[in-house]
Amino acid sequence: MFGNIGAPEIILIVLVILILFGAKKIPELAQGLGKGMKEFKKAIKEVEEDVKEVKEELTDDDKK
Repeated sequence: MFGNIGAPEIILIVLVILILFGAKKIPELAQGLGKGMKEFKKAIKEVEEDVKEVKEELTDDDKK
């Protein structure tokens, strides 16, 4: 999907972001994005653990 993005396109995207948000707002946006990614990864890990627990319970029930 993004395989054809080169250096000129990245520079253009960065310039547009600078124009839209300004240099002072970008660190705040990056921090918010980082926190969002951290929460997303935490949620995925919790779901994986829940699935693992259910799988273990099912295999334990099958052994009885």
